[in-house]
Amino acid sequence: FFGKSDPYLTFSRSRESGDWEVVHRTEVVMNTLDPVWKPFTISVSKLCNGDIDRPIMIECYDWDRVGSHDFIGRVQLTARELTEGTKAFPLVNTAKKKNSGLSGVIKVLSAKVAHEYSFLDYLVGGCEVSLITAIDFTASNGHPSQPTSLHYVSSGNPNQYERALLAVGTILAPYDSDGIIPTFGFGAKWEGKTNHCFPLTPVSAAPIRMLSTNYVSRMGVRESRAF
Repeated sequence: FFGKSDPYLTFSRSRESGDWEVVHRTEVVMNTLDPVWKPFTISVSKLCNGDIDRPIMIECYDWDRVGSHDFIGRVQLTARELTEGTKAFPLVNTAKKKNSGLSGVIKVLSAKVAHEYSFLDYLVGGCEVSLITAIDFTASNGHPSQPTSLHYVSSGNPNQYERALLAVGTILAPYDSDGIIPTFGFGAKWEGKTNHCFPLTPVSAAPIRMLSTNYVSRMGVRESRAF
């Protein structure tokens, strides 16, 4: 095994200042001169700040259990080059005089850029959103008449479920295709028996501004309000 190494790679992106920042390190492949590293996934923004023509530095080191790791060589390229055209890149160590510093070759077996679609991409593509809300009425929430209950209603102060409906609903409701939000409850007695899916809205659905009113009125609280 004389002459073999324990190589690993680091991937660095260039900063605006001209410095390099390591953004990924592979695993160490022990005792070999022909390593094959595991595939990995990294975002384009992390690898090259979203610019596939921005320089990337790949460096190879020989891992040592004790002391510093030995530098083998480096190559500078771009994400575009990784995914197009040449699939073999020379590793160069300028400290070596022999073979013009050539220390080896990195072969890219597979590399591709996969687009990750955002929520807005789906909306632009025609996806329709239907928001449905549900409220937990199980005993673990406490009785609505007790101040420790998550359902407790005090004059002028919304409880935690009302706050959640408002915080989440006002963000998501504008994306709802018809603006009508079905709301259900679960874990309470409904018409004499325990029910795990009963409507809180009078006609199965209501605008987001009415959800709090419907929720509070279903608990039998005389004071109800809309936000």
